[in-house]
Amino acid sequence: KVVAVTGGARGIGKAIAGAFAERGARVAIIDLSPADLEAARADFAKAGVQIGTYAANVAREDQVVSAFDGIVADFGRLDVLVNNAGIIKDGLLVKAKDGVVTGRMGLEQWQAVININLTGVFLCGREAAERMVKQGRGGVIINISSVSRYGNPGQTNYTATKAGVAAMAEVWAKELARYGIRAGSIAPGYTKTDILAAMRPEILDKLTAQVPLRRLGEASEIASAAVFIVENDFFTGRCIDVDGG
Repeated sequence: KVVAVTGGARGIGKAIAGAFAERGARVAIIDLSPADLEAARADFAKAGVQIGTYAANVAREDQVVSAFDGIVADFGRLDVLVNNAGIIKDGLLVKAKDGVVTGRMGLEQWQAVININLTGVFLCGREAAERMVKQGRGGVIINISSVSRYGNPGQTNYTATKAGVAAMAEVWAKELARYGIRAGSIAPGYTKTDILAAMRPEILDKLTAQVPLRRLGEASEIASAAVFIVENDFFTGRCIDVDGG
């Protein structure tokens, strides 16, 4: 099988790509950073994995189309897409003190996150679905959502996108089932990534205190949920929360 992962050069995306590679899949990684792609290529190649790397901004339609054309040209097929690429630009909707508004979420903050996290998922999902339909062999599309989809203060933009990608997976499951294509989503909780690693220890402690299991998730634990979705042919249209309770 050929598994494509967006944002696959680092963090959760790289762990997901690695989990499928361990099970014999060929891996196609789409990412924005050429340097990160080259590092990932070296790591996977060292492990004997057949890998293709594709530099693309998932919010750019032309670059997305080119990346998926490249994957099919290089590997001859596409079986799984994991829509993992995403960014955060947090901020309160409005910030005020003593009745005086001192700040607000800017349109740029909103639009940047919408472009990558929502439009990017739409574009990649559409291109993957088109190629899977043409191949006639079915396939699986997985969107990486977040437990923030339930509403997380300071994340109007991020929450909207992560609720949106879970909803899109439900729609795609219903639309694409006739072609043998399944779709689902995964909502990670606080997981050890570069973003969290950059946080101050006291902030991390506060985050961990909210988790019943009293720890952060591992990227490998999110990856195992992706493997489950692909391996279980009766799974479609649902979201798995992997958040420590």
